[in-house]
Amino acid sequence: MKKRVLLVNKFYYRRGGDCVYTLALERLLRSHGHDVAVWSMRHPCNGPSQYEGIFAPEVRFDGSLSSRFKAAARTLGYAGVRRAFAAMLDVFRPDVVHLNNIHSYISPTVALMAHRRGIKVVWTLHDYKLLCPSYLCLYRGEVCEGCFSDKTAVMRRRCMKNSAAAGALAWAEAVRWNRRRLTESVDTFICPSRFMRDKMLQGGYPADKLTVMANFVSAETCETLSSCPPDEHGDYYCYVGRLSPEKGVDRLLEVAAGLPYKLQVIGDGPSGDALRQRYGSCANIKFTGNCDTPEVMSRLSRARFSIIPSVCYENCPLGVIESLCAGTPVAGALIGGIPELIDDGDGLCFTAADAVDMSRAVHEAFSRRWDYEGIRSRAGERFSAEKYYGSLTDIYAL
Repeated sequence: MKKRVLLVNKFYYRRGGDCVYTLALERLLRSHGHDVAVWSMRHPCNGPSQYEGIFAPEVRFDGSLSSRFKAAARTLGYAGVRRAFAAMLDVFRPDVVHLNNIHSYISPTVALMAHRRGIKVVWTLHDYKLLCPSYLCLYRGEVCEGCFSDKTAVMRRRCMKNSAAAGALAWAEAVRWNRRRLTESVDTFICPSRFMRDKMLQGGYPADKLTVMANFVSAETCETLSSCPPDEHGDYYCYVGRLSPEKGVDRLLEVAAGLPYKLQVIGDGPSGDALRQRYGSCANIKFTGNCDTPEVMSRLSRARFSIIPSVCYENCPLGVIESLCAGTPVAGALIGGIPELIDDGDGLCFTAADAVDMSRAVHEAFSRRWDYEGIRSRAGERFSAEKYYGSLTDIYAL
């Protein structure tokens, strides 16, 4: 039976992995005949939507005091979000509300509202916000699980922007949308990795509401990624992603600067300027900045291998999945859900934040003879959109 599915995400454009997933899921469900709508926050970069007039009003965490006050109120479920979401539910009348990245700019109040109307609520978890108020499970660059059992840690340690006020707001948000309220309102939490499921169990969430489903790659992306012949991989390796401390790019560049191999760094972020200033003169390191999707896919498809040097609890990084679907092996840090994605023959792993072991992995990845076509074939089957759709519709039907 076809469902009326309302997808909810805080942005409706390609801003991050959660947005890429939401947009791909919208296309996938529509291709199978479901009536699908997306509800989001108003934003100038959003794609066109017939429902944009009843999107949540835009809020910003910068600007005037009034602007920041509205944004703070939004995290607690105010500032117009409930009125707008009620209007969306009245107009679209969904069978399923499928939540994605909703904290801060939308808020989990939408889960409670849908549940009270008897609508099935499914939530794909893209980060650790339900366990860690600051998302990253990091404290001063080290893995931290202090908030799993005591949410006041986010205030005491100033984990949010090193600010007592931001920490207090994150604590208040975590208390308001606590485990009990969310468990009562959500029918199924989709965990894109076993690691995420284990952490949710550790945080007290019930096993019968947690389902593991690795993210998928759309048919369109797979077609683009497969355009490079398997024998045309070049003489470089690449990093694709955000340039920020939790991604471990600083340690990667420290290692890369001392190796004889060419590295392409594709993407940008808050650490971009500092990293370019420090390593921009290295002959074997090339910063491409942000590239459009076809260019990213082309560079990824032609790399000898890609590298994921994260120092945080990654969930199910799209960078690993897209690399494998391109037939490009992955050298990934042994942290979070990364190792689950790298089977024998598809890449190798190294100790997170360990420069010596990372250097060893880079040398080994360059010296191996990879079965690029085999990697591509296995990944295409494993991360198939159709396979994902079959599992998702089972969840919708429960």
